[in-house]
Amino acid sequence: MTPAARIQAILELLDEVDSVARPADAVVSAWFRAHRAMSDRDRGYVSDQFYGLLRHHARLGWWLAKHGRPDVPRNRLLAWLVLDGRRTPDQIQALFTGARFAPAPLRDHERALLVKLQGSTLDHPAMPDDVRLECPSWAAGPLHQRFDDAFGREMAAMLTPPPLDLRVNPLKAERERVLNALRNLGLKAEACRMAPFGIRVRERPALAGLPMLKSGEVEIQDEGSQLVALLVDARPGERVVDFCAGAGGKTLAIAAQMQNKGHVIACDVLEGRLKRAAERFRRAGLHNIETRPLASETDRWVKRHKFGFDRVLVDAPCSGTGTWRRNPDARWRTLGPGLDAILPLQASILASAARLVKPGGRLVYATCSLLAEENEAQVEAFLAATPAFRAVPLGEAAPQLAGVTPSDFLSLTPARHDTDGFFAAVLQRAPAPSTAPVGQDG
Repeated sequence: MTPAARIQAILELLDEVDSVARPADAVVSAWFRAHRAMSDRDRGYVSDQFYGLLRHHARLGWWLAKHGRPDVPRNRLLAWLVLDGRRTPDQIQALFTGARFAPAPLRDHERALLVKLQGSTLDHPAMPDDVRLECPSWAAGPLHQRFDDAFGREMAAMLTPPPLDLRVNPLKAERERVLNALRNLGLKAEACRMAPFGIRVRERPALAGLPMLKSGEVEIQDEGSQLVALLVDARPGERVVDFCAGAGGKTLAIAAQMQNKGHVIACDVLEGRLKRAAERFRRAGLHNIETRPLASETDRWVKRHKFGFDRVLVDAPCSGTGTWRRNPDARWRTLGPGLDAILPLQASILASAARLVKPGGRLVYATCSLLAEENEAQVEAFLAATPAFRAVPLGEAAPQLAGVTPSDFLSLTPARHDTDGFFAAVLQRAPAPSTAPVGQDG
């Protein structure tokens, strides 16, 4: 692609994200599928620049407002090319020619904007901290309260591109062998610090060039997500439910823990996602997984299977604040219910899923959120309303993770752990009372 064609591709992606109610990563995937002739190098450049623009949304908007210009994709791109790309107005005008595969020529007011921005940088002393750190107003208060003096450090970490984390499927491969295979492909790969089957790749390779992905030997999964699945502690032969399975990433990890023995049920209210997940299960060689679409969190199926499972994972729908470095558009676009609607839904899901846990069984509540309202507060309210359950301290639930976080819960952040933001609490139902006659040992 020519330099101008690359800029036009970025503009097309920005326009589409601005006009359709779909997550940016889904828009990018669909756009690349429609442009299969692009080279890996062009895809990498377009993707990097596009996500860079999304990560600097608030600052670019601040500059446009400062100069009285509307915050629209084309203006945002022009500002980005000056403020981050350090291009001059003449260099940018040479790209915006209106030729085939090039953006339309600059208008006079657009060139005037470029001249005003020339010599400036993305940051400005007059910017409010929340703008500089790309924190939306709806989350600023809760996150300031959560992190206190560490707020700036945590938000800065959210602005860095995430690494590529892989989880080795132990049914098909060993981590050391996969590490060697990745290094033979010229990639900088290392074992994850905390996840026993995790591998971190310190660059962004073309995924189509990774044969171990096609064979089901590895799956893409953030290290934090791998640790949440680890907390389920599913054993071979047990009965397990992944109550909000989604695309099935944690379901895969749980079923592999069980060595393909026992029974895992992947539930979700979105049947289409379960159908797509089923293909991942087959590719991974896992045959102990059943998919179960639910009409809602209170589906009749839950009542019929009360006390029927050893382990239940509730990876609840949430604000997604922990995934901002991976999904930067989620800061500014509300594609699902807002926080006011999410909080009661989380409580309802947790209460309903808890009915599935048998006496002595384990319930794991997890989110990819950094907000206390969605995490600790939900667990505290559940325990107050459901005395049959107790919280299991992290060091007891997973001794290998003792000391990872200072609290009894798993609480991961990008700045402290270099993972996505995750929360998980292990809750255990009291065992059934002993039926031994009085006077005998139980």
